[in-house]
Amino acid sequence: ALVRANYTDLKRGVYETTEYLEIFLRNLLLNEKNELHNRYLHISGLLTPEKADIESIYTERMRSFSEKTIAHVRKMYDEFGCDMIFGRSAVVKLLGLQNSSVSKLLSKLSKADIIELIPGCGKGKYRFSRK
Repeated sequence: ALVRANYTDLKRGVYETTEYLEIFLRNLLLNEKNELHNRYLHISGLLTPEKADIESIYTERMRSFSEKTIAHVRKMYDEFGCDMIFGRSAVVKLLGLQNSSVSKLLSKLSKADIIELIPGCGKGKYRFSRK
């Protein structure tokens, strides 16, 4: 519980939480019988979260997009998820489009705050926005 209260891995989206420490203290001080097992404290389940539907997250931002663009975004999200960092070449390979078309698509998605540029990971690296 103490380790989970202080462990953070920003690359993988794992943040410190006092949830388990609070449960431990409630058991100790209030004589509650909350279960605390190692399997609940492991972060492995957090590293492979179930992917949310892309439209439920970015509905407003994709309102003006064509069906074809939405299909491309959906395919990208299915492949990369919300945590994976990707570049233009990965999108070219995934969608089978020309470099110029992918550049326009990435620019459009960036302007709509659907993807964000990730500094410090090389030139032109993106990730789906969490905003």
